[in-house]
Amino acid sequence: MDIAAYMTEVGQQARAAATLVARSTTETRNRALLATAEALDAARSELATANARDLASGKESGLDAAMLDRLELTPERVDTMIEGLRQVASLPDPIGAITDMTYRPSGIQVGKMRVPLGVIGIIYESRPNVTVEAASLCIKSGNATILRGGSESIHSNQAIALCLARGLADAGLPESAVQVVKTTDRAAVGELITMPEYVDVIVPRGGKGLIERISRDARVPVIKHLDGVCHVYIDSHADPEKALNVAVNSKTHRYGTCNTMETLLVDKEIAADMLALLGPAFIEKGVELRGCEQTREILADINAATEADWEEEYLAPVLAIRVVDGLDGAIEHINRYSSRHTDSIITENYTRARRFITEVDSSSVMVNASTRFADGFEYGLGAEIGISTDKIHARGPVGLEGLTSQKYVVFGDGHVRA
Repeated sequence: MDIAAYMTEVGQQARAAATLVARSTTETRNRALLATAEALDAARSELATANARDLASGKESGLDAAMLDRLELTPERVDTMIEGLRQVASLPDPIGAITDMTYRPSGIQVGKMRVPLGVIGIIYESRPNVTVEAASLCIKSGNATILRGGSESIHSNQAIALCLARGLADAGLPESAVQVVKTTDRAAVGELITMPEYVDVIVPRGGKGLIERISRDARVPVIKHLDGVCHVYIDSHADPEKALNVAVNSKTHRYGTCNTMETLLVDKEIAADMLALLGPAFIEKGVELRGCEQTREILADINAATEADWEEEYLAPVLAIRVVDGLDGAIEHINRYSSRHTDSIITENYTRARRFITEVDSSSVMVNASTRFADGFEYGLGAEIGISTDKIHARGPVGLEGLTSQKYVVFGDGHVRA
């Protein structure tokens, strides 16, 4: 296969489809999502067969247990995909909404209208359910999309693609509005991220290596976060019970997510009492603790933290702990080492909370809440396509609105400029 020619054709078809999807009605796009849900339900046997091929290939190629688990399409996961499509269909449609209308001295009215981005390229690994999640958000927000899943899930993704095509056709939308790249050749990724004439934005979902490569080589704007070095800071004005519950949940609710706490900061004024509570709680959960010198004076049996630990996204039951010199020390540490993802303060002092949320430069900043809340569903956005730590366009969880832009609209009645 000529990869460059193939991807050019995919891009051309996506660009043409994007125009049709953008001008479709909310009812039409919702119909496509609901029809896709029906197609998935009817194709359970085909999905299971395709997924079994991927699992067998994965085992032969030596994929570890965690990768195989992410790859598997259980009946429950198919149920979740179907429910996800129905939920996205029920969300308010952002397209066409006009806001901020104001009269200018000249008599014209000026406002902003929300519009689709156009063609969204999404590159992801392992989990075939991402195919449905990404496609549903793009369809609902009036965009066309090109999806490039991992080679390990090629058969599952193609089986899901057939269901998406049936859903789109049922609603009268072009099947090319959602295209799942059919080749496992990695050159396809290189083509996809360097086609600004056909693709408006790239969203990579996967490991740090993938995202670094996309960020480095893309000629198309990228919505991404590299890693999630998230912090919880326990202030001297914290309620100890709240601090214990939030810190333990932030770390141990799930280890392998980007919004899991990786570094715990504790005000030196309360460090002795607070760490005496927290240390045993984490150890009971099987978490390896790595602490600064002051931390190890309180928790003598834990490992010493190195400079590298403050920048590490463990994605594992490992936690770095540092005693800091009050709120100033916490903010200084976070703004130096944080990946700008999610950081939380535990305090009963309103003034300190306000300083923290104002001065910590991250996409989500929290007060008395677990970092695990940083996702689209918990924020009321519905499904999300990823989390952005960039500052331009979308920041934080990227839901439907993050897949749109705005343009100015002006209303006059024969007005001319003097």
